[in-house]
Amino acid sequence: MVRVPNSPTATAPSQPSRRSASSGASRPGQRAARTAAAPARPSAPGRQNVQAGQDPRGPINGYVATRSLTGTKTNTPLMEIPQSISVIGREEIRDQNPGNFAEALRYAPGVSAQTFGADTRNDWFKIRGFDAQDVGLFLDGLQLSSFAFATWKFPPFGIERIDILRGPSAVLYGGSGPGGLVNIISKTPPLTPLNYVETGVNSFGNAYLSFDFGGPVATSTGPSNELFYRLLGTVKGGDTQTAFTPDNNYFVAPSVTYKPDIDTTLTILASASRNDTRVQNFLPYVGTVVNAPFGRIPTGLFASDPSVDSFRREQEMIGYQFEKNLTDDLTFRQNARFAHDDVQFQTLLGNGYAGNPASALLSRFNDFAHDSANQADLDSSLEYRFATGLVQHKALVGVDLKSYEISDLQAFDFATPALNLLNPVYGVPQGFPSTVFADQTITQKQAGLYAQDQLKLGRLTLVLSGRNDWVNTYDNNRLLPSESRDDSKFSGRAGLIYNTDLGIAPYISYATSYNPIIGTNATTGQLFLPETGVQTEAGVKIEPAGFDGYFGASVFDLKRQNVLTTDPNNALQSIQTGEVTSRGIELEAVANVMPGLKVTGAFTNFNIFVSKDLNPALIGTVPTNTPSEIASLWGDYTFQTGQLAGFGFGAGVRYNGISYADTANSLVVPAYVLGDLAVHYEVNNWRFALNVTNITDKIYVGSCQTATACFYGDRRRAVASVSYKW
Repeated sequence: MVRVPNSPTATAPSQPSRRSASSGASRPGQRAARTAAAPARPSAPGRQNVQAGQDPRGPINGYVATRSLTGTKTNTPLMEIPQSISVIGREEIRDQNPGNFAEALRYAPGVSAQTFGADTRNDWFKIRGFDAQDVGLFLDGLQLSSFAFATWKFPPFGIERIDILRGPSAVLYGGSGPGGLVNIISKTPPLTPLNYVETGVNSFGNAYLSFDFGGPVATSTGPSNELFYRLLGTVKGGDTQTAFTPDNNYFVAPSVTYKPDIDTTLTILASASRNDTRVQNFLPYVGTVVNAPFGRIPTGLFASDPSVDSFRREQEMIGYQFEKNLTDDLTFRQNARFAHDDVQFQTLLGNGYAGNPASALLSRFNDFAHDSANQADLDSSLEYRFATGLVQHKALVGVDLKSYEISDLQAFDFATPALNLLNPVYGVPQGFPSTVFADQTITQKQAGLYAQDQLKLGRLTLVLSGRNDWVNTYDNNRLLPSESRDDSKFSGRAGLIYNTDLGIAPYISYATSYNPIIGTNATTGQLFLPETGVQTEAGVKIEPAGFDGYFGASVFDLKRQNVLTTDPNNALQSIQTGEVTSRGIELEAVANVMPGLKVTGAFTNFNIFVSKDLNPALIGTVPTNTPSEIASLWGDYTFQTGQLAGFGFGAGVRYNGISYADTANSLVVPAYVLGDLAVHYEVNNWRFALNVTNITDKIYVGSCQTATACFYGDRRRAVASVSYKW
């Protein structure tokens, strides 16, 4: 059985660019001499000498990225990847100053961010209309799976860049959703000294302090050429737009890079964080989207009870990234991580009106959950670069191992006092809920074997990828019979892209995916079958000659199969019969137009609908909480000369189309347009900034999961900040 959660700086470059870094240790002289004497092999790609700013793990020059590891697990230009991929860099994150990770995705194509409105607990987002925060969140190329309430949270301050790969990606990453994935790239140790501090406060009184220090490790003979470090962190605390709802958290992330020679790099990364907040929203459609007899429910209303409500997350991770050039043409990579996540909360959750809406009495139930998850990932691969005649190959083989275990305890109690929305009274004591809904320990182990070849003939690139996964899922259920299941699934991708001499690259691709679902079928009591997905995509990518910009357009036809649907005989249970289709178009533009001026824009329009369901009335309907049109535009300009040198400003506009609050699509959630603003000034090593989100203070409903669970979006929030670097 499945229960829907309360749904709601130059760094040490990756290996190719490090090969030209003068600060690193030298290769043994014998090998250097042997390499120099070797005959040239123009047909073989050999090692890549990536220019500054092109490191697929490092900083981006302005807003325009040109390479990525995410699309192919190799260092590949975006113009040679036959699939939609976007990159958000550190500079764009700094300019917009998002309050959480989901806010950092607001200007990305194909992504619907903050799909449950203003939420300090979790970062919610969809890609191409499908939820992606559960199995589509990756950190440094390794998955962070979520089940029930054991979700992960990563602050924007710890992020170097964000890669967004749209469409099925299980062929390289294993079980994941068909819409795509988001890969967070962590900040890693810099080659040169870095000292940075920042502090700020927003208009709700929530203040923060961040720090970032790094560089070569000091030794008795001076700065090390082999050992580099980084220590960054952030702490914040204060109020939010909802009464009695704090947003208190801390995050600290140390890392060390060891580079004994030009061919070897080992980076160890760790982090620890804690979040303390409360549950917001879960309000009825009548009274938020449309007027109730008494008017609208205030956006600052706390629907729970501060004497009961609490939400706490403790999260720790440790892992490493290892890369070794075994020869000029053979590279070994291994990434590993162990992550622990512990979430506990209790809340009085809104459940619609207690009778007629005119009563203004909100029905609630006492809801409790304690979820503790452990995840271990190990991904090992070999990349071999060679040529056969005129064809250059970049071949990749790898083994990917995953282990996920969660202890899940959930309980509820409907015997909870209603809340008078016009005159709320708090302080009503509530104990532990009387009905235990879930008490289980679920373990899922995956082993994947993948292979890929990127074949390049002149301007034509063919990418062929395949992977087979073996999955074992075991549910040690303390309320129902325990179940186990073994699955084996193949995923594939084939893509073709042609780079013309005009900087225009048309492409076409076909990909399949799968996702081994955790949960049991309400009818059979057996564990669910894996979800599957299939997509056909065609598009064009443009990098105009002589212009620092990247443009993309794509059309796609995507199907998600074995989708969970509500059991018609029991609304609290799920069965597996459905299919959802998403067809659409995406447009993207990002450019460093001229010195000081950076622009990014996106437009997404798709037709998403239920294509199979046990209930014939639902076929053709749009899933709830899913806008089918999203658009955004952001620009930032800083004066380069004159009396205004160092002064700059940014502005953005975001549009979300209509969505629905019910499966019959009779309850419409209106579209909305929001504006953001930034003003900043840099002098010497200081930077002063003011960022304003929702500058017109528009009151809007971000989405509704059901007619009794609607979520207000962010009100106007201004953040004043000052930073200093040396």
